[in-house]
Amino acid sequence: MRSEKTINLRASVSKRELIDHAATLTGKSRSAFMLDASCEKAEEVLADQTHFTLSAAKLRAFNAKLDKPIADAAALTRLLTRRAPWER
Repeated sequence: MRSEKTINLRASVSKRELIDHAATLTGKSRSAFMLDASCEKAEEVLADQTHFTLSAAKLRAFNAKLDKPIADAAALTRLLTRRAPWER
């Protein structure tokens, strides 16, 4: 049984040529280039959902909460041991 799955898509001639040119420059096949680029973008999108910015006041409040003792160590262990969404 193959563990790989097929992904099909349609592209305009100009987009296919652009992708083929970039793939050639990187020494990759079209499929390898597209899969790498898609995975890179997917990781970026997922990371954007986990990173955030705070004002100085909100950062102090956030840090104060982080400094409090852990109320549910089992939940923290589950969180820290599960795989990232892009590692699934």
